[in-house]
Amino acid sequence: MAELIRDGIFVTDGRKIEKNSSVSRESARKNTISYQILSNHNTSEDDNNLKIKFDALASHDITYVGIIQTARASGLKEFPVPYVLTNCHNSLCAVGGTINEDDHVFGLSAAEKYGGIYVPAHLAVIHSYMRETMSGCGKMILGSDSHTRYGALGTMAIGEGGPELVKQLLGKTYDVARPEVIAVYLTGAPRPGIGPQDVALELIGAVFASGFVKNKVLEFIGEGVASLPIEFRNGIDVMTTETTCLSSIWETDEVTENYFKLHNRPQDYKKLSVKGTAFYDGMVKIDLSKTECNIALPSHPSNVFSINELKENASSILKDYGLSDKLGSDGKIYADQGVIAGCAGGTYDNLTAASDILKGGSTGNGAFALSAYPASQPVYIELIRKGFAEILMETGVTLRTAFCGPCFGAGDVPSNKGFSLRHTTRNFPNREGSKPSAGQSASVALMDARSIAATAKNGGVLTAASDLNVNYTPSSYRFDDTVYKNRVYNGYGKPNPKKELRFGPNIKDWPEMPALSDDLILRVASVIKDPVTTTDELIPSGETSSYRSNPDALSEFTLSRKDPGYVGRAKAVRALNDDHSDLSLSEVYGIIKKNGFASPENALIGSVIYAVKPGDGSAREQAASCQKVLGGMANIAKEYATKRYRSNLINWGMLPFTFECDENSLPFDIDSFIFIPGIKNAVKDGKEVIPAFIVENGALKEITLNLPALTNDEKTIILSGCLINYYKG
Repeated sequence: MAELIRDGIFVTDGRKIEKNSSVSRESARKNTISYQILSNHNTSEDDNNLKIKFDALASHDITYVGIIQTARASGLKEFPVPYVLTNCHNSLCAVGGTINEDDHVFGLSAAEKYGGIYVPAHLAVIHSYMRETMSGCGKMILGSDSHTRYGALGTMAIGEGGPELVKQLLGKTYDVARPEVIAVYLTGAPRPGIGPQDVALELIGAVFASGFVKNKVLEFIGEGVASLPIEFRNGIDVMTTETTCLSSIWETDEVTENYFKLHNRPQDYKKLSVKGTAFYDGMVKIDLSKTECNIALPSHPSNVFSINELKENASSILKDYGLSDKLGSDGKIYADQGVIAGCAGGTYDNLTAASDILKGGSTGNGAFALSAYPASQPVYIELIRKGFAEILMETGVTLRTAFCGPCFGAGDVPSNKGFSLRHTTRNFPNREGSKPSAGQSASVALMDARSIAATAKNGGVLTAASDLNVNYTPSSYRFDDTVYKNRVYNGYGKPNPKKELRFGPNIKDWPEMPALSDDLILRVASVIKDPVTTTDELIPSGETSSYRSNPDALSEFTLSRKDPGYVGRAKAVRALNDDHSDLSLSEVYGIIKKNGFASPENALIGSVIYAVKPGDGSAREQAASCQKVLGGMANIAKEYATKRYRSNLINWGMLPFTFECDENSLPFDIDSFIFIPGIKNAVKDGKEVIPAFIVENGALKEITLNLPALTNDEKTIILSGCLINYYKG
């Protein structure tokens, strides 16, 4: 298992680990790869509070419409940096009539008008295309997808909500306090049958629960890096999102250099390494030779067991995870489905390894089925050229085109009570597409493509690839970008202002959003006491995809999996702004006045959600914007799971309060009113401790809310009511 070193530590020349050094910590911090890249992109004179400008941007077809609409409303004239619009999430266009393809047509027209890069559906998943064509050593890329990670290619990439991309499109900056840097020190080499997902799950399992790397940068160093092929590194790197880190970066070498040569971009390689003695705020040590075939059980990538450990303790572990029915009378564990897909699973190396395992075998003609999605057309073409596609298909694997759907519930939805093994990015509750409101449930476990193939070869019986004797055939990869030259529209630097955007009936503008008032009255619309609340639970993934361009229609799905009554309650609170005669509101006004506060009728009334730790998972802004569309004005939480969710709240004009209280003894509940006097001035003045009052039983009960560390821009955005208003103003 991974070893955590929680204290600061020095590393010399990327190899020698020391607890102490003659070099000061502050001086040695500057020798990390992370420090060098961040400093090169910082436009601020403050070395500790960074204002970053990125080299390129990336979005897919359930985020780019909203981003462009927001930027357009804020004065967008042209894309100032390369902006890639891929179509890998809503690419099926199978439901909802014309609305998905309408988004694609809008995207192409936007690329033509503003000078963007448009990748049509089925050509590549977003992160495969960015690796193949846009990465570069020392670059920084911002994407509106949480798995924006290209660190193994020397590119520091960050996934954020759409408003952060809007800022870049309008020439603004990404503002962040200089993050701490955690070294991931790799030694040894993986054994046969071990794949990148096995290493990634070991890392996630070691750090997630403690928050050890939350909002920090992971820097991969150590002699073990050289033992890993580049796609193996990419497969680990893309999963670092699930640790809740901010970003990642790797030292680069001739393996990295060969990748750029192979992709006809040798100029984008440069050596990145630790300079002299570097200081890290902590370290994760992983001996790759001891990594086992792992599985992450539902419903989080951190629920990690080795496959053999699970098999040895099947009865007790499966019972804990509600999977007892997957244990056969013969003592074996049975799965119903396998999927290898997306930015994590659909790489050439993963699929050729699966081919080697399955060659001459069969996935069987029973219930178990295996599908695979090569992550880009160049990968698919090479699999065909080298014969691997034929081998996979002959064994019973169904090969599909590049698509992210299995990662978020828009493809390969299992049967009710089904158990799916996936080399994808996440296994959150119902993310595979089941709908609890309709009595449906299914379970996903994350595994490496190699063990999924081994399981398929055994007819769905859970099998670790390391237990098989397989002759893995080395196969060189030839990147052929002919299909990109033929189909991708590359308009960067060539905007056509006369081009008209093409709108479909489902593409709607954002509704008007009010500025923050002097005082604020909140009514609690939902209370969630789970240890962590994912963005999938705040706004479901798969079934909502077709409505991402329609703010009002999308908002109807808010919290539908977690609290189906929320939407109705939030709408009722929103209506109070227009109907002050509501009896409960009149009573609230009376209590506030009785306690010496004048004119509570002038206060804006908004709903608020309480959750212990909201925002784990996806970067999508809709987790916050849907609340705002419904009249939400704040979240109250013990802490926020990720920086990006907190940023999404702020960019939509919502107050990200924290509150120190045990969730089982909250002083408020659903329908409670909370009065916050002087909130506008408090935000202006940067006050971090905010007095507030629960209105109940004819009196005001004081509580203390916290609003820490808002930047000047964040204060202004909240005061304006949202980022759109901020730019309009």
